[in-house]
Amino acid sequence: MPAPALTHSPGFKAATLHDVAREAGVSLITASRALSNPTLVSDKTIERVQKAVEATGYIPNLLAGGLKSRRSLMVAGLVPTISVAQFLPTVQSLTEALDADGYQLILGQTGYNRSREDALLNTMISRRPDGIVVTGLVHSQAARERLRRLGIPIVETWDLSDRPIDMLVGFSHLKVGSAVAGYFLGKGWHRLGIATGDDHRGSLRREGFLATVGHEVPTAVVPAPSNLALGRRALAELLQQDPKLEAVYCSSDQLAQGVLVEAQARGLRVPEDLAVCGFGDADFAAHLQPSLTTVHVDGAAIGRLAARLIVARCRGEPIAERVIDVGFRIVERQSTGGGASQA
Repeated sequence: MPAPALTHSPGFKAATLHDVAREAGVSLITASRALSNPTLVSDKTIERVQKAVEATGYIPNLLAGGLKSRRSLMVAGLVPTISVAQFLPTVQSLTEALDADGYQLILGQTGYNRSREDALLNTMISRRPDGIVVTGLVHSQAARERLRRLGIPIVETWDLSDRPIDMLVGFSHLKVGSAVAGYFLGKGWHRLGIATGDDHRGSLRREGFLATVGHEVPTAVVPAPSNLALGRRALAELLQQDPKLEAVYCSSDQLAQGVLVEAQARGLRVPEDLAVCGFGDADFAAHLQPSLTTVHVDGAAIGRLAARLIVARCRGEPIAERVIDVGFRIVERQSTGGGASQA
């Protein structure tokens, strides 16, 4: 028989600091100091108050404390979606780094939708966060101006601009696309294709790719976030445009995985008949068969650096470098002829 749902009776009342003080046998001010400024009371008193907190189930009202100190100890984070593997290391390291300094990350998903991004930013701002970390650049001029007027630290990530709202940790997507195109051309491949999501950053990488190639190439555009099924669909579309394709660049590793599956289903050998390169260096990329050549970005470093900038600004410390370019590198594996041991 399933356990009954937990509910509060009509007379339920949350424990207060008065209850804690009464349980511990101390004054209200002593209980408050033991929880908020323990250096002012003895270790024995702290122990008594902590036991009283456990006995009463008291939960400190952080909002009330935040109103007094004008600090919420909360940082708002916006990501397109947590289902995209490339963003997970950033979210994890950002969460851990902020937590180490006493801040909690509140996460929101924009879904690659700019109007939703604006609405979510407004909701986050209304909660009075101590800082905001955004994946990508904020494109709405109205939102950018509002964020500037807030006077709190803002870090845009996973992109590059010489005019950030406040601070930025990222890299150039134009350069990524250009580097992959140069890599393909250096291999002697000229019948090239692009499978890309319809998001802004994917479009920038396509732009950089085409600028280096010097002409249009067969392109399949799929909705972001991309996945294996969309990758299969993308390759089918590309092969309709050019049945003799030599190499395909994909805007994500998930998309590239689908391209590999579709190529194998059609009897195409990778990389002998078709070379494939992804983006993001997801944890599965090195373990596919064949292993996937991809573009590696240190997402964990982006999270750590963003947290460091937020905390430093909250402490009133000077920021020596407002724009940090973490760069990227192409990791060559079997899908473009690299060695099996490269991971």
